[in-house]
Amino acid sequence: MGLLSVIGMAHGWVRQRVQPGDAVVDATLGTGVDARFLAELVGPRGSLIGFDIQQEAILRTRQRLEPLTAEGKLPERTSLLLRSHSELADAVPQELHGRLAAVMFNLGYLPGADPSVITLPATTLPAMQAALQLLRPGGILACVLYPGHIGGEEEADEVLRWASSLPQEQAQAAVYRMAQKPSAPYALGIEARKG
Repeated sequence: MGLLSVIGMAHGWVRQRVQPGDAVVDATLGTGVDARFLAELVGPRGSLIGFDIQQEAILRTRQRLEPLTAEGKLPERTSLLLRSHSELADAVPQELHGRLAAVMFNLGYLPGADPSVITLPATTLPAMQAALQLLRPGGILACVLYPGHIGGEEEADEVLRWASSLPQEQAQAAVYRMAQKPSAPYALGIEARKG
C-alpha cells in the first residue's frame, strides 16, 4: 500500500467534515469527479453548487451525476453554474453563508479541452477568500494545485503564499505533496476556525 494520491488526500479531508444534508461547493467542476464525490457525501437532503466557465465541464459533470439522478440520490438542491468561481460569494444563496461544510478546488485546465483555458490567480484568490468566509467553523477548503503546466506554478505559488499568510485564529492550512517531485500536483487543505 502506497501513499494517498493528492486527490485522495483532498477527498479525505472533506470526508471527515461533511455529513448527509450538508451544503458544499465544487468551485471548479472540470470532469465532475469532485462534484460526484460531494453529491454522494451530502445525499438527497444536501445542497451542491458547482462552478465552471466552460460549458463542456457542465456537460461532463451532468453525465457523471446521471447515475445518482437515476437512483434518486442526487442532492435535491443541485446547481451547476456556468460562472467563474470568483463569483462564489454572489452565487451562493445568502442562507448558506457561513454554513458550507466544504469547498473544493481542482485548479489547472479541463482535460481534453483547450489547455490554454486555465484557472488564474486573479480569479482563484478572490474565490478562495470568499470560500473561507462562506465556510462554517470547522469547514474545509480543499484544493489540488498543478504546478506542472504553463501558468500553473505561478498560480500554485500565489495560492500557497495567500494560505500561508492567513491568521491562525481565522484558519489552519496544511500542504500534502511528494517531496521528490516539485512539479507534481499537490493538495492544500484550509480549515476554517471562525465564521
